[in-house]
Amino acid sequence: MKHTVRTTASAATAALLVAALAACGGADAHKPGSSADQLSADPLTAVRSAADITGRTGSAKAATELTTESADKKAVFKGAGGYDYVKRIGRLDIDVPPGAATTGKIVEVVLPGTVYLQNSGAKIPEGKWVKLDIRQLPDGNLVSSGATDPASAAGALRGAVTAELVGTETAGGAELKHYKGTLDLTKAAEATGGRGGDGLRMAAQTFTVKEVPYEAWLDGQGRLHKVTQTFSFAGVAGSKQPKDQVQVVSTVALSEFGQPVQAAEPAATEIYSMKPSSSPAQ
Repeated sequence: MKHTVRTTASAATAALLVAALAACGGADAHKPGSSADQLSADPLTAVRSAADITGRTGSAKAATELTTESADKKAVFKGAGGYDYVKRIGRLDIDVPPGAATTGKIVEVVLPGTVYLQNSGAKIPEGKWVKLDIRQLPDGNLVSSGATDPASAAGALRGAVTAELVGTETAGGAELKHYKGTLDLTKAAEATGGRGGDGLRMAAQTFTVKEVPYEAWLDGQGRLHKVTQTFSFAGVAGSKQPKDQVQVVSTVALSEFGQPVQAAEPAATEIYSMKPSSSPAQ
């Protein structure tokens, strides 16, 4: 499978989805807590406001699931971790499926515009990290590392163009409003702004379906508890044939709002710099 956009630095991440299929922040830091936050009665306003309201909780634990599926191949990646909206940093430990470019877990640390990966399967020494600029990744790191980071998943909702209230559900003791609609990643990037919008901007250029279907579950304060987003791209560059299309369903679930999140940027001595000669051809 080939991505429609290629980059040397993306080898450490895009290889994950390739091998698996072959085998099978808000823009600005927020002050935590706001008693004034509540769910808007207007579905579109509620969905668009979810990222900012969630950010004001300070932090949240996260569980992720990313399912990639082409004509006859499917792979599922699962992750767990959290995101600190005040420090604007998050961490996910991602389980990779059989046949992926690495085994065990991939550890991902995300900051606005930057991602660090450990055990990425790109011949990186054990214990070392690879540092990547989000702008070097064709999909803006929305899917290529096996997970959509919580800040980007929530930030994408700022670009909602339609929203419909489906109903009310109870999960984990909380009453949640269930919405569905479509979102525009370019609009989401503009609304997010800064380095936090870079990944959304890159993804908008890569995915073939520009209005991304989503479902979101929000509580009475307007906080995001769960979001699913469905991305599509051509597995064969330039092809519009149904058999060559790849669909990726990303799910991020948030809980334990305000609880401390263990995430730290790797030290400079822990970063592995790939030699230019080891990078694949463009």
